[in-house]
Amino acid sequence: MGLSIGASLALFILSVVSIALILVGVGVFTTPLVTSLVRMHANQRRAFALEWAGLPVPAPYRPLPRDLRTGVTGVVERCTYLLKDPATWRDLAWLLTDAVAGFVCAVFPPALVAYGVWGYVLLAGVWQAVRDSYWYAFIPVTGFFSAVLCACLGTALLAVALRVNVPLIKAHFLLVKLMISPSRGAELAQRVERLYETRHDAVDSSAAELRRIERDLHDGAQARLVSMGMSLGTVEALIEKDPAQAKRLLAQARASSAAALTELRDLVRGIHPPVLAERGLGDAAEALALRTQIPVETDIELRGRFEEPVESAAYFAISEVLTNAAKHSGAERVWLDVHYSESAGGMLRIAVTDNGCGGADLAKGSGMAGIERRLGQFDGILAVSSPPGGPTMVTMEIPCVLRPRR
Repeated sequence: MGLSIGASLALFILSVVSIALILVGVGVFTTPLVTSLVRMHANQRRAFALEWAGLPVPAPYRPLPRDLRTGVTGVVERCTYLLKDPATWRDLAWLLTDAVAGFVCAVFPPALVAYGVWGYVLLAGVWQAVRDSYWYAFIPVTGFFSAVLCACLGTALLAVALRVNVPLIKAHFLLVKLMISPSRGAELAQRVERLYETRHDAVDSSAAELRRIERDLHDGAQARLVSMGMSLGTVEALIEKDPAQAKRLLAQARASSAAALTELRDLVRGIHPPVLAERGLGDAAEALALRTQIPVETDIELRGRFEEPVESAAYFAISEVLTNAAKHSGAERVWLDVHYSESAGGMLRIAVTDNGCGGADLAKGSGMAGIERRLGQFDGILAVSSPPGGPTMVTMEIPCVLRPRR
């Protein structure tokens, strides 16, 4: 932590110098690099805040435009965009604050413990080497009795440390949260931007789904029904002239009707599976696990139902991930965990883990991107951990409210 705080001061100085050098042109090239280092440093402190103090500190940075040009012009555009981001200046103010107040909050707890232990070290015999020339706090070290007093004071300091160190460390990370967490306006802007993107994705997905349904009906059930109608017309003409041929055509028409009914059922199941509508997400996920080509161990605990759009999104997300695991992972076994947590206003958490070869990437293929867009409509998130050699773990979270079963 001390090194991290020292890095805050160094990065603050580098940032100020780099921004000043923009006037002579050099800073245009150095500022994006220094800003990236500052953001990496700030993100590390955000991770520490969550791990050590349980304080989530979201990153407030605006995403860079996708249409940035290359070459010198692109560098200038990138530098300008970074300097226009309010989060850049909040990070700069935090660096200086962290080098001063943050240093005190972070260094004082271990220093208090070390100074308390030093009282026992003096009692252990060091007092003979420093007698008549050293003060332990307000106690002059003159002999064994003063060393005993030092040990007593060290005990008191350790007791104080037990009481104040945790609040001091939390105060350090509260300062981090206050300085570099997104402002209310930034949070609303990010949410509006995300809703804007997911709304377009939802419209595109709905249009694509309608085209798929239309295509499936046209190429499948509709074609069979037309064929069946033509066969029945032929039967009507042959029923008196050639009864045997009419019977064969009737058998074909019956088979076509059965096939059309199966295709319609599959189509309806693809829109909204009956088991999902009747039994809820828990049983529907169990049914998906049973139909998967590789063994799936399930740990599902849901004591109610969700809104229909949430259940549908979660169901098809689970279906896509299980299908990907069966097709591409080479796994021998898959674990499916579905739970609901009351924390943070209610959160549906889904984890799919396999022991396959790993290497899954959100940027590759459209399946995972489709899941991310589907979950994004509900402010849900998708995270993938898949190092080469495995295992692969896909985690999904959807904010929602669980309704008790009637």
